Parts: sequence; structure tokens; C-alpha cells
Amino acid sequence: MVNKLVLATQNPGKLRELSALLAEMPWEVQALPADAPAVEEHGLTFVENAILKARSAAALMGCAAIADDSGIEVDALNGAPGVHSARYAGSHGNDAANLRRLLDALEGVALAQRTARFRCVMVYLRHAHDPAPIIAQGVWEGFITTAPLGSGGFGYDPVFASDLDGPTAAQLSPEQKNTLSHRAKALHALVAQLQAQAQ
Repeated sequence: MVNKLVLATQNPGKLRELSALLAEMPWEVQALPADAPAVEEHGLTFVENAILKARSAAALMGCAAIADDSGIEVDALNGAPGVHSARYAGSHGNDAANLRRLLDALEGVALAQRTARFRCVMVYLRHAHDPAPIIAQGVWEGFITTAPLGSGGFGYDPVFASDLDGPTAAQLSPEQKNTLSHRAKALHALVAQLQAQAQ
């Protein structure tokens, strides 16, 4: 049986990643329409924001929803930008400005001290009023480079590398990234929970 599922995002990069990861699941996956109202992400945590987005999408589309909230946590910045990653430089989703602000904030910090991680919290709601969301989390550990490298991916991918001398996330193929990323780990964990409940 195929069930409808909406991915609560209008971010084309995120949509590509999630759709590829969900390709083998028995869901008819759809995206939010372009004119869907923006959700005010006023939560203090990734979990709160993911639930806000999932509830809004489920209510709008009348079906189950998956939403994620994710960001990058830099140890030398006490975990910033964290939940504010998408709007770190002020306006939401300005990747170039966010990268500049992050690199400026780390000016003079030695590469070995630029430890960071991508964190993703993913939420599944059966319907808009689901009182028991299924929640999963994924983490991708690495370092912030001193300059952007690569043209793939989105967000902070050009300045994040798993290893000190390794490629950035933006230099990986989509297939390589989907074996490593925080989003892939969170989604696999979420799907595993859903499959366990279905048994």
C-alpha cells in the first residue's frame, strides 16, 4: 500500500537528498507547493523547529509529513550557529553570507581547533494533530576549513570536511554524501523506527 507523504521543505538541495534517500520506501513523496506559507521557526531547539514544520506541512497537505531541522555546531564558537544556522548572517537562507560570517568568526583559529558537526533532527507525523511524533537524530563530525571548496551540496557544505586533509561536503558526489551525512543518518534512523512499528 502506497501512502502519501509530504516533505516539509522548499529547499531544493534538501528535497533532492531526502527524495533520493526515500526512493525505496512505499510512499508517494511530494514537496510543499511553492506558495506554502513560511513557518516561523521560533523554537529554541532543532526538535521544536522540526515539529513546527511537520505540523504545518501535514495540516496544509492533509497527509503524513516528514520535517527536519538541522544546522552546524562549531566547538570554538560554543556550538554556534546551531539552531540559527540558516539565518546566521541575518537573512534566512543566504548561504554565501552565512559562510562569510562563519569564516570571519573563526579567523585565526588553528585548523585542529575548528572541530564541528552537522546535526539533524528529523520528525515524522502521521497527521497534523499526531500527539506522538517519531523523532530521530543524525550527527556528522568534522572540521571547518579555512576557505570554501567545491560546488556541490548547499549551506555550509563548502567549508565542512570529515577529515583535516579530506574533501569538503561540497566536493563529494551526492551518493558519497548520502552515506555520510547527518541528514541521511537521521532519516535511516527514522525509517528504522517506522519499520519496527509496522511489524
